[in-house]
Amino acid sequence: MTFDLLAEQRSPDTSQKLLLHGVSWEKYEAFLELLGDDFPSLRLKYLDGTLQFVSPSRNHEFIKRNIARLLDAYLEETRTPFFGLGSTTFRREVKSRGVEPDECYCFGEEKSRPDLAFEVVFTSGGIDSLAIYEGLEVPEVWFWENGRFTIYCLGEKGYVECERSQQLPGLDIVLLSQYVTAENPLDAVIEFRKQI
Repeated sequence: MTFDLLAEQRSPDTSQKLLLHGVSWEKYEAFLELLGDDFPSLRLKYLDGTLQFVSPSRNHEFIKRNIARLLDAYLEETRTPFFGLGSTTFRREVKSRGVEPDECYCFGEEKSRPDLAFEVVFTSGGIDSLAIYEGLEVPEVWFWENGRFTIYCLGEKGYVECERSQQLPGLDIVLLSQYVTAENPLDAVIEFRKQI
């Protein structure tokens, strides 16, 4: 087993990543069991024998919670039935894939995999998250990076970048983006609700 430590200069804005290569599915599941619920701030991703540990930064968590609050407000205001599943672990041994999204949702009813997952990206490198989500057949994945959302929708030949959400077609993603980095999350949610 080999490893890579991917970290920029440590600061409140920088997440740290550790990649382990040559990890069997059994070892991946053993790590999940060992960590259990005792380390909620440590997230794991697994792809074809590579295991990634991520320790999110303070700024990462702030942005993630803002997005989740805003999305929850949108779903409540539009009376969209949803199940917020947070960073639940999703895995599929036959595809050799596992992930704990920053946040994820099922719409209409609870399902074995989310309809939409999103991730906040501050640190480059690491495992190809889209490859994991594709193996898990998650219909839509959003990435927040450099102050904007990129939306990927799953089609017959894999993910394609989309301008709008297919899961939430009435959502103005540009409007949502305007409130993500607000310094006062409460004011941002209140103003966003008025705009919906």
